[in-house]
Amino acid sequence: MTLFGQTLDGQQLFGLISLLTLLAFWILVWRRERQTTRWFRRWATRRQADRQAREGGSDPSDSHGGPWG
Repeated sequence: MTLFGQTLDGQQLFGLISLLTLLAFWILVWRRERQTTRWFRRWATRRQADRQAREGGSDPSDSHGGPWG
């Protein structure tokens, strides 16, 4: 097989295929990691909103930003 004007033997061809397969694998892992991160952020936001609704729905603009008021 010739690639970019260079003839590849069996070992080089196997190495090229292995690298491309590894690249595809890492792209899939990266995409799933991003999906998991997005899911967790949505879950945490929803959980926080539910908790605030149970506590009486205090308006965040009423607080002065500290534990002592």
